Amino acid sequence: MLRLEIRPGKRVKDRKILLGAACATMKIDLALTPRPHARLIARTALSVTLALALAACGGGGSNSTTPTGGGGTGVQPTGTCSIANQINFADDVLNEWYLFPALLDNTVNAANFTTVQSFLDARVAPARAQSRDKGFTFATSIAAENALIASGSSAGFGIRLSFDTVNDRVFLLETFENAPGFQAGMDRGTELLAIGTSSANLQTIPALIAAGGPQAVVDALGPSDPGVTRVIRFAQAGGAVVEASIAKADFSLDPISDRYGALIINDGGKNVGYLNLRTFIVEDAGNQLRDAFGLFNSNGVTELIIDFRYNGGGLVSVSETFGDLLGQGRVGQLWSETILRASKSAENSTEFFQNEVNSLQATKIAFISTSSTASASELVINSMLPYLDADNVALIGGNTSGKPVGQFGFDFDACDLRVRAVTFQTVNANNQGDYFDGLAGTVPNTCQATDDISNPLGDANETSVATALDFLAGRNCTAISGKSDGIAQRQSELQMMRPEQPTAAQYEIPGLF
Repeated sequence: MLRLEIRPGKRVKDRKILLGAACATMKIDLALTPRPHARLIARTALSVTLALALAACGGGGSNSTTPTGGGGTGVQPTGTCSIANQINFADDVLNEWYLFPALLDNTVNAANFTTVQSFLDARVAPARAQSRDKGFTFATSIAAENALIASGSSAGFGIRLSFDTVNDRVFLLETFENAPGFQAGMDRGTELLAIGTSSANLQTIPALIAAGGPQAVVDALGPSDPGVTRVIRFAQAGGAVVEASIAKADFSLDPISDRYGALIINDGGKNVGYLNLRTFIVEDAGNQLRDAFGLFNSNGVTELIIDFRYNGGGLVSVSETFGDLLGQGRVGQLWSETILRASKSAENSTEFFQNEVNSLQATKIAFISTSSTASASELVINSMLPYLDADNVALIGGNTSGKPVGQFGFDFDACDLRVRAVTFQTVNANNQGDYFDGLAGTVPNTCQATDDISNPLGDANETSVATALDFLAGRNCTAISGKSDGIAQRQSELQMMRPEQPTAAQYEIPGLF
């Protein structure tokens, strides 16, 4: 257990590939396991990468600490919690730390904005136009993000929703087993049919969408607060229609499902390891990964399917543990480099493979991805490319988000404000790290596949898993085409639903409600 004290204005370097979390001005206990190289410098993948740590996040991740040299950030929050003071704080963060200073709009007048987020969006608009910052810079709650990282704490139904843009239908992609939605009978493949505060005022999904688009569905589901109750009519994957009154509750986000998170698939007598990691944002994901690799080793696995299809990123520290578990025989070799703007080059860092007891050296890996695969997920894929023969690695499904950058967290703690600003980029041992259009153009082999919600995750008959097995067996496939630009790709896959003002958990977990 590490006790870190971070004073006002200190940066929390949560190495999260897409999004990151930090610590407030109080003393808090963080359950961080010191890595062998004893450095707590973190890169956020949302990750805060990544999409997302890079979107939900994109190429980096997060571990709470002060700057490398132990000094402050130079950004000091001042004054009351007026919107003007919070916006001034956010402006100072961007001016000192933003990765692309030449892509900030310096004509923006802070006085014209009533929220920190709208101001940030305006300031980074030039970077967004060049796909360098696709919603990766944002404002969030310190308390909510800290709770998310420490224990996976969230509130809601515990379901992940997608929107069929062609047919105006809403489907569940996944449910968390310890949350109200699953307990009410919802699971992968469930279709929402109607929502109301009572059976008397149910509104059908088509009617909601006709009135206000997908956001009307989000609004109908209500705020993400414990006790908020909705009557929902839904069709289970088998066709049975259920109407239930479901109350939102606090629940923990389990990074690896006990049902399908880590499995052994027997493919013609060959054991293939299947691993579905939902998120990098929860610290305990590292321990769960160790258990999964213990299962693979005990079953003689050398070929892996790593399913990142809904993984928007999280802590860079977890991505490093993942790399170490894939790094048998590579201890001491370069895993990734973190690069900041020129004026902050003293903060650059290099990470190396470390020893893990349950590590293995896979001979072949198929990574399942969609446009929701971002940040820390992309960091793992990109960092493994130099160590896998070109014939033995593939991207299965669709193109990834494209977030080779990550965020640090900057706290105005008196206001419970954390500014997640894009501050670094990650590159692999071959200096590759410009996959802003997604990894389909970087990974040597790609195989197009649909996200088949008619079958469970981890099922050998599910289309993406079946395609991954085909690749591992040496069978041909159709290559993925198109940039991850949210247009061409989303015509062939369900689109994650996201509220206009997401919670800390919704930034990290695409589609979470």
